[in-house]
Amino acid sequence: MDLVKSSNPVLSEKMFSRDQVYGQETMTLNGTMNKTGLMLLLVVLGAVFTWGKFFNAFNGEFPQEAISAVTPWLLIGGIGGFIMALVTSFRPKSAGITAPIYALLQGLFLGGISAMMEGTYTGIVMRAVALTLAVFVVMLLLYRSQVIKVTDKFRMIIFAATGGIALLYLVSFVAGFFGASFTFLHDSSTLSIGISLVVVAVAALNLTLDFNFIERASASGAPKYMEWFGAFGLMVTLIWLYLELLRLLSKLARRE
Repeated sequence: MDLVKSSNPVLSEKMFSRDQVYGQETMTLNGTMNKTGLMLLLVVLGAVFTWGKFFNAFNGEFPQEAISAVTPWLLIGGIGGFIMALVTSFRPKSAGITAPIYALLQGLFLGGISAMMEGTYTGIVMRAVALTLAVFVVMLLLYRSQVIKVTDKFRMIIFAATGGIALLYLVSFVAGFFGASFTFLHDSSTLSIGISLVVVAVAALNLTLDFNFIERASASGAPKYMEWFGAFGLMVTLIWLYLELLRLLSKLARRE
């Protein structure tokens, strides 16, 4: 297939080129968007479960009991979601099963994290959700109206920026094991907020690359099951965007 690359590691040309059989039913952009909507619903269902677990044990003072109530589900959601992501990435034909499971498990993880944030900063979750959906819609409109055109140069810039962010987070994570702390990534300083704004912008622009890749794959006749795989890739970006918005809003709340 003559497909372009996306900075999303899930959406690679190699994945969409596997096992194509001409004459079979092919993926469409609308079909992928519909499956993305179903995956969002599964994320919400999983999140509602762990959200309820947390607040059933929450008395307004952020008790250890509330954290303990969701910790097992956070681990199940986080580790299980990671495993499902790997399985889906290496076996795209199974995406119709593994992608929905991934969404449900990520919902468990996001629900617990969101509940903890809400317990500290009232109202932060609804703002993060609203902003995530708003950014998604705006980026889709900008892409469809060709206000943002995905050129090779644009793609390489976003690819490099995404790789730089991933490397920075990885170095910060590894450094933590040696007692080093990258406080500028986590505090509420102007620099930290600025970094979060840049990361949010890069995550948002990644959506346009995902839209473009899925559209090109659909036009190239990718198999129908790849709609689930495309939706999975888009969900990876959306979840990243939501978490970064949640981080940004928490930093801003600490400055109030």
